[in-house]
Amino acid sequence: MDAALKGTMRVGFAILRVAAAAAGVAAIVGQLITSLDFWAKNNVTNVPLVITNFFSFFTIQSNVAAVVVFLLGAALLVTRTGDDPRWFNTLRASVVTYMVVTGIVYNLLLRNVPLPQGATLPWSNEILHVAVPILMLLDWIFTPGRLVVPWRKLWIIVIYPIVWVVYTMIRGPLTPNEITGEPYWYPYPFLNPDTSPNGYLSVSFYVVLIALVIVAVGAGIALISRRKPILK
Repeated sequence: MDAALKGTMRVGFAILRVAAAAAGVAAIVGQLITSLDFWAKNNVTNVPLVITNFFSFFTIQSNVAAVVVFLLGAALLVTRTGDDPRWFNTLRASVVTYMVVTGIVYNLLLRNVPLPQGATLPWSNEILHVAVPILMLLDWIFTPGRLVVPWRKLWIIVIYPIVWVVYTMIRGPLTPNEITGEPYWYPYPFLNPDTSPNGYLSVSFYVVLIALVIVAVGAGIALISRRKPILK
């Protein structure tokens, strides 16, 4: 392929990455503004606590990571001509995995869970749980710079989800819910042992199930990395 055409295509992919990052930022900020308004209307007094809760959602954290990866990836496309650095390739593979899992878990377990009226911004919800996961997966498949993910690197992908689960389960019973008045707060209902049918047994089931999904998706991402991108 002609070098000039390659350069043009790399710039094009970089623009798409910046646009995807902008969509992610808009969705996160839009939802945060909606949440702030919802909390104010419900007389929430501990704003730092509920903001910490907001950024404790796996969805929000993984989307923030996706924005960072999109922007770093865009910069690499316009400042390099070859493959991505190995550290970025591992980071990118990890975040793609988290975003795909976010999309799967939300659409299978959480889409029909009722939420307080006014708590969720619909278009933001769709971007964070559908659009960005799809865009990240398509970016992994088609955008140049990708390296093969060694199978031995899969353990790196599961580090963050494990840390997040430990953080969530320790913090949950220690965090009051100002909206409901309950003495605990969990980001997702299937992680709440106080409302799950079989307590911690039900929570353990979902944690193991999601861990298996993360490993399976990570393996799929590694497998895709063995196919050459459309532009090399």
